[in-house]
Amino acid sequence: MEFILQHTDPQSRARAGLITTDHGTIETPIFMPVGTAGTVKAVHRRELCDDIGAQIILGNTYHLYLRPGLDILERAGGLHRFSGWERPILTDSGGYQVFSLSSIRKLTEEGVQFRSHIDGSKHLFTPENVVDTQRIIGADIIMALDECTPGDADYAYARKSLSLTQRWLERGWRRMNETEGRYGYRQTFFPIVQGCVYPDLRREAAEHAASLGAEGYAIGGLAVGEPVEKMYEMIEVVDEILPADRPRYLMGVGTPANLLEAIERGVDMFDCVMPTRNGRNGMLFTRNGIMNMRNRKWADDFEPLDEGGASFVDTQYSRAYLRHLFVADELLALQIASIHNLAFYLWLVREARSHIAAGDFAAWKKEMLARVTQRL
Repeated sequence: MEFILQHTDPQSRARAGLITTDHGTIETPIFMPVGTAGTVKAVHRRELCDDIGAQIILGNTYHLYLRPGLDILERAGGLHRFSGWERPILTDSGGYQVFSLSSIRKLTEEGVQFRSHIDGSKHLFTPENVVDTQRIIGADIIMALDECTPGDADYAYARKSLSLTQRWLERGWRRMNETEGRYGYRQTFFPIVQGCVYPDLRREAAEHAASLGAEGYAIGGLAVGEPVEKMYEMIEVVDEILPADRPRYLMGVGTPANLLEAIERGVDMFDCVMPTRNGRNGMLFTRNGIMNMRNRKWADDFEPLDEGGASFVDTQYSRAYLRHLFVADELLALQIASIHNLAFYLWLVREARSHIAAGDFAAWKKEMLARVTQRL
């Protein structure tokens, strides 16, 4: 993988660049739609490519490992061929499941023991075998195994957790460097910076990760219960240390406002289930604010969803029609809302990129932040 830094904003840390992989080039800042089980829920591949303009998607190692399983994925030639997605793919390592499946997992020095949420069967993820698993899945960008520390963890727990994550990182890094991909293209490995909400731990984690000389870095363990101001503070701490000539990926974040604030602080890559999950529940993000499409106020509003928006659904369907579909429990509502929200997120990062290149990102961001956070 290669990263070229093209532009920096004169009044902030915001930057625009190009990531080149064997499956294509990614313009940053970039938002990655989440395809947990090898698909972005309710969205066809054609819409992802042609309408939404997704340049890279994310797959979930935990879910793909359990179903369809590594044997099927390897026989198919990897997730690209299995799903028909020809552009880059990033996979997480299962570390977030270590956090979210706390009732059915156990942490040890060796790795994380867990039970499948599907059938209760026992499994073990180690720093080494999650690299092997992601090699088989065939991701262009592979993540290190980590423990995602809760946002309200005390200092003693956060210190212990970070030490384990760092030991796991070194083992995963060695495994990545001593193995080869299976499908004839290059794969790269991102360390994950943890440390909860404690600046000294975040600095230590960032320095340790940067010492490896990886091709990119991830910032994990944020948007997991801590105050949003703490999240932004931790991003600033980490971005001062991570190499400027490598991409920075903020994992699992977040709202349109979160993206704008993090871009201003030097983040290049994002993923989050919010645009699709919230969309399926009737929440639409637009350039003028947030709409709850189940509200009675939209019942006779025949205006487009987001006039001048980034997707064909924004002008093809009215607010009244989409509200009707949600109230009637029609499946098309889920598809329209998911396409719209993803298109908006991709539009937002493209606009950020253009304003970084133009040198007026800070002024644009201030105006846009006030618009996208209001409730309509």
